[in-house]
Amino acid sequence: MDWDARAVAEELRYRDGAARLPGEADSRQRQLVRMAMAAGGAGLCRLMQCREAEARGWFARSGERYRESYEGAPPGSWGRLIGALKARILAGDWEGAAQDAAWARETGSATDASPIARYAAALAAHILEDDAEAARLAASLRTGDAGSFPAGVAAALAALAVGDGEAYGDAVGLVLRSFEERDEYLEDVPVADTVLVLEALAARRGFAAGLRSPLLP
Repeated sequence: MDWDARAVAEELRYRDGAARLPGEADSRQRQLVRMAMAAGGAGLCRLMQCREAEARGWFARSGERYRESYEGAPPGSWGRLIGALKARILAGDWEGAAQDAAWARETGSATDASPIARYAAALAAHILEDDAEAARLAASLRTGDAGSFPAGVAAALAALAVGDGEAYGDAVGLVLRSFEERDEYLEDVPVADTVLVLEALAARRGFAAGLRSPLLP
């Protein structure tokens, strides 16, 4: 992967979207999502180049655009909450992450039937260090009603909630393996972004696994 060329392409796509941001509500929210994804892709590329300051700036833009896009979005647009929270975590902006986590809770994500909604709520609970709520939500993601929700991610969230470093290490290893075995990635950027998010949450608790992979910086 030519990380620099890909980063430039994502940055140009973001700026082009900003230059053509429509006023009509539905078109605007869809354009904002595209901008959020482009900014996130640029951030991942810069992170893989170890250009952390640039990466943080792009992740911040991504989080802002995801949250901005939620207003006027169709019901059930839970992926935007996840995008915003993950971007704040990857930016290392824990204050902003806490603000967005509180917002995510206000949307009712924790009580929605969708596993994606409850995943957003679980991330929010971890950011806010609400271990009891994080454990409850992680447990709900591991049950049958969660359908095809990734088992490794649910297990990692559950282990984080109870401070079980060994179980967390096993679970996040499974998440990384799932990334290494896939052929498609968000924005076609081959980076294990979910692993990066989980590791950032684990680092706050003092037991990040320190995984190594071509899909990680």
